[in-house]
Amino acid sequence: MLQRKPGLTRPLSTIQRYGIAVLSVSLALGTALLLERLHLRNISPFLLAITVAGWYGGTRPALLALLASCFSFHFFFIEPVHSLHFTVYDLPYFIFFTSLALLVSWFSAARRRVEQELRRAGEKLEIEVAERIQQASLLNLTHDTIFVRDMGDVITYWNRGAQELYGWTSEEAIGKNAHQLLQSIFPAPIEEIRAELLRSGRWEGELENTRADRTQVIVASRWSLRQDELGRPAAVLETNNDITERKRREQEIRSLNKELARRSTELEAMNKELEAFAYSVSHDLRAPLRHMSGYSELLQKKASSILQDETGRRYMRMILESVKRMGDLIDDLLAFSRIGRAETHKTMVSLEQLVKEVVTEVEADTNGRNIVWKVDGLPTWHGDRSMLRLALVNLISNAVKFTRPREQAEIHIGCMAQERDELVVFVRDNGVGFDMKYLNKLFGVFQRLHPSEEFEGTGIGLATVKRIVHRHGGRVWAEGLVDKGAAFYFSLSK
Repeated sequence: MLQRKPGLTRPLSTIQRYGIAVLSVSLALGTALLLERLHLRNISPFLLAITVAGWYGGTRPALLALLASCFSFHFFFIEPVHSLHFTVYDLPYFIFFTSLALLVSWFSAARRRVEQELRRAGEKLEIEVAERIQQASLLNLTHDTIFVRDMGDVITYWNRGAQELYGWTSEEAIGKNAHQLLQSIFPAPIEEIRAELLRSGRWEGELENTRADRTQVIVASRWSLRQDELGRPAAVLETNNDITERKRREQEIRSLNKELARRSTELEAMNKELEAFAYSVSHDLRAPLRHMSGYSELLQKKASSILQDETGRRYMRMILESVKRMGDLIDDLLAFSRIGRAETHKTMVSLEQLVKEVVTEVEADTNGRNIVWKVDGLPTWHGDRSMLRLALVNLISNAVKFTRPREQAEIHIGCMAQERDELVVFVRDNGVGFDMKYLNKLFGVFQRLHPSEEFEGTGIGLATVKRIVHRHGGRVWAEGLVDKGAAFYFSLSK
């Protein structure tokens, strides 16, 4: 804040004011005596002394100067001189002189008060102008677009940021109608915007303006209403931020989202068609497969006495095993297809109880193998119980299957640190593991990393797990090393 300079308007002390009165009368007396020697008797010096005393000293010093002037003039210039003898004939003279002196003194004091008030107002105005100039300089330092317009929309201030954005200098912009200069396109009728500005004192919105080079720019505009001392609208401060690039990116994102939605719809329709086709084909294959299985078994019974060589019997076993494997493959394919079409019925599921059920079921088919089970405490979570059960059956069955070469299999089922909106469950084993370079094949349909002669299966189990987890808003991944076990993880979203 600028401070008012001291010294020029510092008030005089009482002694100084009365000293001015005494000094002015003394000078007036000396001047009058000099004029008397020149035979020019005049009361003007005393009137001037009273004026000076009133001007610089105020009312009381002016009264002192008046009394001193009256006595001095009477003592030195009124017959008989050098005496203070008054007569009734002197009264009109004193009344006239006193009235004239009081009038001059009052006028001088009044004029001095007016001039002091004007000086104070001028100093205040200078300070305010200096502050406004300082504020304008600060506003001009910023690269933000700021300008001021009066209530007729005529620009009165234009900062450097406005010049950088729009291309007009302050000399070119000031005095022009802002909306005409910028060719503004408003999001609503200008009357409604003005009404909102007058009602609330501010307005925000997006405008489309035109630069000096005729290019278009979209800005986020903020208007603030300034009022005068009487509360009347005086001016509008407007700030603009260039959002042209942001709006362009938003439009691109909207277009990409539309294209993505269109492609997602097409892909969903194609997936449904593929699932329906797979279901139909799998369902239709079951009847001829049953015939093949039935007639192969009959043929094996009927021809057992005829097929004496081992080669013939091996051929018959291969036919029956292939038919069985084909049946298992069709069953898994049908189950996989149903998961994609079935609705999820989510409830609160005790994962710990569900794991215990699956372990009990799978353990019944281990033929007395030495398996060490470790099941951690699992929470209750929101999901489709039948689907989660199927996912756990596939993962735990895989762990049992791929630990078959171990004398003592170890299978660990638990969950990682639970987040607020996500739970991660894992199934870890010490089985044959896998090579991480084939990780991208693990969860694909019909993908196998081990020969079917070593480990049975259709290659659909992990794809089924992935689909179930995705239906629950989660993800699935795995870690493993060859001959050092594997760990399978899946997350469930809340």
